[in-house]
Amino acid sequence: MRILITNDDGIHSPGLAALERIARTLSDDVWVIAPETDQSGVAHSLTLSDPLRLRRISEHQFALRGTPTDCVIMGVRKVLPGMPDLILSGINKGQNLAEDVTYSGTVAGAMEGSILGIRSIAVSQAYNWDVGSEPNYGTAEAHAPELFRKLLDFPMPPHTLLNVNFPACDPQDVKGTKVTVQGHHEQSGLTISERRDGRGYPYYWLGFQDRGQSILDNSDLHAVRDGFISVTPLRIDLTAHDMVQQLAGELA
Repeated sequence: MRILITNDDGIHSPGLAALERIARTLSDDVWVIAPETDQSGVAHSLTLSDPLRLRRISEHQFALRGTPTDCVIMGVRKVLPGMPDLILSGINKGQNLAEDVTYSGTVAGAMEGSILGIRSIAVSQAYNWDVGSEPNYGTAEAHAPELFRKLLDFPMPPHTLLNVNFPACDPQDVKGTKVTVQGHHEQSGLTISERRDGRGYPYYWLGFQDRGQSILDNSDLHAVRDGFISVTPLRIDLTAHDMVQQLAGELA
């Protein structure tokens, strides 16, 4: 089995190294193509107005000056000797749940793999920001190999992917695994912080504040909060199918 790994936190991320170790428990044919710099929040973006610069680090490891989507395309179309059987994207520094999956470069890496017809899994590790600056990737490393083996046996329909989030706890405290739905925060938590540089000119930081939990039962937010590994199947198709007939009737 050939595995391609990418992420959005960049080539030097400890989460990327952890995911490579996990992948090597599944296969000896593991390739890494990750962004040269942090690409968090770039979502499913492509680099179209600048060249893609590829830097070879080792025989099977490369850094690309581009987005996670660029990395997957470059790996599949240019670098790898053949199509990968599995794409793993992560391990993201922090959870990717609810509406946040639409911003996530980690999820986008798996999304691009799915579009290309490759089984793809996005992987994230939740952590408590007020406790430390880095997640405990040991939680994912302890549980991911067995979980991924089970997920590899599941027949995935075309244009679907899996979003896996590990809870912010030690490995022995994980309560189990739940298959979940994509949650929904009760309110948007985006904030804009205005500051001044050394010359007095204003600049702005986007950030997140605490938000209300999901109003949906069996959500990814609830599972991770309660100490469970969350596995959420996602589709590329964003069509609101339940509205199609009603909307067509209104426009008839």
